[in-house]
Amino acid sequence: MVTYIESLDVAAAPDILVKRDRKTQDDKLKQDYLQMKVLELAPQVYVSGQVFESDLKLAADQNVKSIVNNRLDDETVGQPKSADLAKAAEALGMTLVHFPLESRSISKETASEFARVCDTLERPLLIFSATGVRSTKVWEMAEPEMTRL
Repeated sequence: MVTYIESLDVAAAPDILVKRDRKTQDDKLKQDYLQMKVLELAPQVYVSGQVFESDLKLAADQNVKSIVNNRLDDETVGQPKSADLAKAAEALGMTLVHFPLESRSISKETASEFARVCDTLERPLLIFSATGVRSTKVWEMAEPEMTRL
């Protein structure tokens, strides 16, 4: 079951406000104080849309220990590379795993492998994709095989 939460706070959680800049092809679009919305998928497991380096500090402040990136690198212009996010996460004491998925091709075998990966990661766990839909889909497919919920 997916429960909507306003933020990442493991305990109870108000909105997380993010101040960040994103580059477009032609110019820099400044977006101040964007909200990072997350859903609780299971105890200490959360999903969100695209995570940027500035969001990693917020996640670390909320005691997130592990992050799974379900986006393919270079899906969109201005999207951070998974390797860059992993370096930034590591500097903040978190583990970031790149488990890229295409939503139309999530097989039962892929979901089983995702379950095995998630079972090895320290919680709280944040999973993300472009909008969070892909990550939610693979979690729901994998959840019956999880040994650690």
